[in-house]
Amino acid sequence: MSEQGCFHCGLTISKDEEINFDEKKFCCKGCKTVYEIFSVHNLTSYYDFEKAPGATPQDIQGKYDFLENEAILSKLLEFQEGNTAIVSLSIPHIHCSSCIWILENLNRMQPGISNSQVNFPDKKVRITFNSELVSLKTIVYLLSSIGYEPYISLENYETGKNNVDRSLTYKLGVAFFCFGNIMLLSFPEYFEIKEFWLDNYKPFFRVLILILSLPSFLYSASGYYVSAYKSIKAGMLNIDIPIALGIIVMFIRSTFDIVMDYGSGFFDSLTGLVFFMLLGKMFQIKTYSFLSFERDFKSYFPIAVTRIDADGSEESVPVYDIVEGNRLIIRNQELIPVDGILISEKAEIDYSFVTGEAIPITKKSGDRVFAGGKQIGKVIEMEVLHSVSQSYLTQLWSNEIFQKKVLQQHKTITDTISRYFTPLLLLIAIAGFGYWIAIDANIAFNVFTAVLIVACPCALALTAPFTFGNILRILGKQKFYLKNALVIEQLAKVDTIVFDKTGTITTSKKANIKYDGKLISEENNVLIKNVLRASNHPLCRMLYDFLPENKKTKIDDFCEITGKGIQASVANKTVRIGSAVFLDVPVSEETQAGKTSLHIEIDGIYYGRFTFQNQYREGLEKLFLALSKKYQIKVLSGDNDGERANLEAILPENTELVFNQKPEQKLEFIKQLQEKGQNVMMVGDGLNDAGALVQSNIGVSISENVNVFSPACDAILDASEFARLGYFLKLSKKSILIIKMSFALSLLYNIVGLSFAVTGNLLPLVAAIIMPLSTITIVGFVTFATNYFSAKNLR
Repeated sequence: MSEQGCFHCGLTISKDEEINFDEKKFCCKGCKTVYEIFSVHNLTSYYDFEKAPGATPQDIQGKYDFLENEAILSKLLEFQEGNTAIVSLSIPHIHCSSCIWILENLNRMQPGISNSQVNFPDKKVRITFNSELVSLKTIVYLLSSIGYEPYISLENYETGKNNVDRSLTYKLGVAFFCFGNIMLLSFPEYFEIKEFWLDNYKPFFRVLILILSLPSFLYSASGYYVSAYKSIKAGMLNIDIPIALGIIVMFIRSTFDIVMDYGSGFFDSLTGLVFFMLLGKMFQIKTYSFLSFERDFKSYFPIAVTRIDADGSEESVPVYDIVEGNRLIIRNQELIPVDGILISEKAEIDYSFVTGEAIPITKKSGDRVFAGGKQIGKVIEMEVLHSVSQSYLTQLWSNEIFQKKVLQQHKTITDTISRYFTPLLLLIAIAGFGYWIAIDANIAFNVFTAVLIVACPCALALTAPFTFGNILRILGKQKFYLKNALVIEQLAKVDTIVFDKTGTITTSKKANIKYDGKLISEENNVLIKNVLRASNHPLCRMLYDFLPENKKTKIDDFCEITGKGIQASVANKTVRIGSAVFLDVPVSEETQAGKTSLHIEIDGIYYGRFTFQNQYREGLEKLFLALSKKYQIKVLSGDNDGERANLEAILPENTELVFNQKPEQKLEFIKQLQEKGQNVMMVGDGLNDAGALVQSNIGVSISENVNVFSPACDAILDASEFARLGYFLKLSKKSILIIKMSFALSLLYNIVGLSFAVTGNLLPLVAAIIMPLSTITIVGFVTFATNYFSAKNLR
């Protein structure tokens, strides 16, 4: 009776049980149904990524009826506004590229699903859907019907805790127990002690050693067998194949030695091998977890939000200091950092950061507002419902909508090496075995096993992730926050740096402000101050701080036109604040001022202008001088060229200065540079520069005590660290050097290890100890090198 695998799930099926459909064989109706679903929706490419990648769907009729309960739904959904909802579901079965591909194409199978993103390490899929067209229950049944049943535990959603997989810990414990006891029982064999009782009970101890090795061989090492089997079934060669082969060969050889009374075999080496390999894997996982923890939760964003204290005063505080019950002020274009209740009469909220939809949603007093929305228009007040989640802000920042498509060169190198590594390793092991078998069978088996174990490329694969992870941590501690590790790689390639002027190379903390015009009454000062209160533009914030404190007044209407100015209605008066062009002020007056200015108009009457003698950031001259030696430097400004003389006096001669640039012109300027083949980094304030930040290869947003969150940027730099931008660029270049050095170190280790292994001078147990040590060596080297270069550049 012939047997073969199911086309969908790969399970072996007998001839009399197989189901034939579309010239393919399936083990059950479930697998056949999944294939039909994929065929109907033209998704059979699923099977091109991996052979037999699917799981057999289970019958779950009625299991998820609780998803019709609105109270339960509100706990499961992470976002729900209007008909747009977002949910993150844990999918334990995610295991390969086919899984990722099909789960990110759910919208082709189910109308109402607009987007789905897979988080492969966490085995989760984040689904955005229209709740009027499709329910969460329908989505869960769809996932289950194609073999990806989600794991939903209300307890986990309420407590925020995830079930921890401790299987590796258990396997490690069993391996250690077996290894320790077998070593103990093998001591007489090591020292060849001649003693009556030991000689008589030697067969018994050997059988006991064999029995003790079984839990380690069958349970602790099972992960390597499963991985090797799946790899072979998929027609691929991964590194677990030679490891599994080495373990099996050692077990068979050792069992044969004991049965034939040739000796005690290599069970001590076998169990030691398994123990040290699992120890290395545990070390790797713990180190990854450490890096992930540092990235997600250590005060990731240097964003402040304005809190209203009990006495009515306003205080700027870090977002992670916000607690339930606090009252917050959210200005125009500011991100709402927490879930809360709207106190103000009305608000326009843009949730495009969360959903990708740019149509603003109108909210009224008492409505709930979600974290991630952006306030549009006049200043609003809200009460906090939940403390901020830094991991949620990270998720917003990393939303696929705002990602730039960049190549991962280091990953390509690793993948290329790994692809040829396993077959080459098997060839060397077989050649070594073939050479030694005619000379000494014991050495032959030792050589075969040692070669398979010692040349594990784990250290090679870990080089780039650990280097970038450590650099991310170091930069984060120094208030330079990167979206992901690829930004480091892109920073190292930059050859042109474009700076915005206002709010970037100038500071909004200090400015010499003078007024030129008609006398402004106290009543009108109140109006101006309250209008400025709603804006986040650096000049508006400077002027707001400059004007004296006065009473708060309700703003009836507010409109801020990017790059031009503000128009608002306050106390039945129309207030306009902005550029000369915006207020139709004759150009000659602006020219005479020769300064950056904000003009004031109330109820159609022009009063005058506030002129700003810009205060440039400390260390600007030294920074530009250092950068100009390695990079092309350019400064863009939306202001007039009244500051040209000052800038030319403090900046290097080859710095290009471009004034009177609208936001769209800044974007076009960046694009023209890129068309010339230049790799451009844009440094801006994240407000007027959003388009240019998106267009640039690397967008860096300067943060200075304002809650302007721009997903367009790839990095956020605390304004206090602006003078160290050159240091950050230098460190990014050093990180690429560290990766190359680590690759060389890892390859050198493999060459030396293999040379000892093939000559019979390396026992399998020693190889098993060296393997995790190589990983520790790479991590240690990366940690030392990154810390060394970061400290060296500080001096």
